[in-house]
Amino acid sequence: VVKKGFMSLNSTAFSHPPYFLLIGIPGLEKEQFWIAFPFCIMCAIAVLGNIALLLIIMAEPSLHEPMYLFLAMLAFTDLVLSTSTLPKMLGIFWLGSREIGFLCCLAQLFFIHTFSSVESGVLMAMALDRYIAICHPLRHSSILSVPVVVALESLVLVRGVLLVSPLCFLLHRMPFCQHHVISHSYCEHMAVVKLVCGDTRVNVIYGLFVAFIVIGSDMILISVSYTMILRVVMRLSSAEARLKAFSTCASHVCVILAFYVPALFTFLTHRFGQSIPPPVHIMVANLYLLVPPVLNPIVYGVRTKKLWDRVVLL
Repeated sequence: VVKKGFMSLNSTAFSHPPYFLLIGIPGLEKEQFWIAFPFCIMCAIAVLGNIALLLIIMAEPSLHEPMYLFLAMLAFTDLVLSTSTLPKMLGIFWLGSREIGFLCCLAQLFFIHTFSSVESGVLMAMALDRYIAICHPLRHSSILSVPVVVALESLVLVRGVLLVSPLCFLLHRMPFCQHHVISHSYCEHMAVVKLVCGDTRVNVIYGLFVAFIVIGSDMILISVSYTMILRVVMRLSSAEARLKAFSTCASHVCVILAFYVPALFTFLTHRFGQSIPPPVHIMVANLYLLVPPVLNPIVYGVRTKKLWDRVVLL
């Protein structure tokens, strides 16, 4: 007997459950209530910090430069990432509100993966900006004009939408079994794919393709940019000039590591890390969406002189 809203394996029509149940952090169900407090504080810092960053950059004409326009895009992306996951996550931890509608789950999945791709693209664009600023300072304003920056940001956004949309379309057409419990705090692609009854090879292969296109290509460009920067900086005769160049890139490198290290851990664990305890995996996956939005406004606000001067003035 098959319950209403689900589909038998022998059926040829597409069907999906009306809702999923999100566990939260498997193995830490009793501790989730207390874990939610630091998560809530981090969410508040992320939202307030990134809104402040956006408002300062928008209000100050002197900050309408490539570096700050990329930073504004990064702040907007972090706002979307934190607000698309944290409210539901806190509802699970504090209120036991585990149900999420099928379409709401796909929408959350879309926003998480699309804007994770956008964040990766913006970090790559910021690395190119640092490369041009340090290696070709006289041509920086002509190469990275405001229209070029806006075009780059638009391409990064369109890339994320075009690459992630098929993931949602494929899941929408997949048959799901009676088991509809997601062992996660949010609707992550591979966590939802594990509930599919049919053949999921297309989903898995396409997911790997998207990860390779986004993370692989962006990390290669970031690595090449910083290799070239390092070569130029090491040739500088002045120790003060070298220190200034390293200081300019230090904040960006911190943000890159905070984003890519947990992202790669989460991606690889879903596919190859069966020996990783589920609580560790899910906690890192949660921090992957929390730490960068918290860290970015703090790091850039403190280490970027123009921004810090504007904050002090306000």
